[in-house]
Amino acid sequence: MGIIVPAIIPTSLRDLEEKLARLKGVATEIQIDIIDGVYASPASWPYVPGGTLAPDGQLPFLSDFRFEMDLMVKNPEEVTGAWIAAGATRIVAHLESTAYLPRLITDMKEKYGHEKGFAANLLSFGIAIQVDTNMELLEPYLPEVDFVQFMGIKRIGVQGQPFATEVLNHIAVFRAKHPDIPVQVDGGVHIAVAPRVLAAGVSRLIVGSDIWNATSAKDEYERLNELTEEHGLYT
Repeated sequence: MGIIVPAIIPTSLRDLEEKLARLKGVATEIQIDIIDGVYASPASWPYVPGGTLAPDGQLPFLSDFRFEMDLMVKNPEEVTGAWIAAGATRIVAHLESTAYLPRLITDMKEKYGHEKGFAANLLSFGIAIQVDTNMELLEPYLPEVDFVQFMGIKRIGVQGQPFATEVLNHIAVFRAKHPDIPVQVDGGVHIAVAPRVLAAGVSRLIVGSDIWNATSAKDEYERLNELTEEHGLYT
């Protein structure tokens, strides 16, 4: 499992394909941010004008990457199945995006065979939580999830924002209470802040603009990976 996971907010299917081509042979795991323009904005592929609400066929480069879909959409339970059918092996649903998380968790079990901790390489399910959301709201769902994603930025869905340092304290509190639940951070992660986030006990760093704004996405990805050797991997 990758510790550094490049994030892509695709503006089109072609944009997604071009970015994946740049990382082929470099990274093995990718997070694709799916934004509906309602729960978060601006909209990304496939919610862009002229697009659809679900993928058309399989995700590109499916033999080269494992895909995590970060569903920044209202009522993710309505589209989760389509992304699993397209080849996603990790699903992130946002705590604040739906009143029907129990239904989604039930569907993950009954329709897709997901059980916490079973065959994580086939299908993993996590819940994301925003910076200002009360962490206690996560508690009812933790027995059913494989990981928790802390958002590191105030406005989700937009790359290039500064890291919200208060998230480090949220992570510390969470890990003290739930040391066995893997944690990942998405948003605002760059080469300067990554050591602090890793030291907080994070399993995966989801990195977007720091990779895509670099002169070489490959070189920046490798620089970030070097940090993990120094700071270690937490489960």
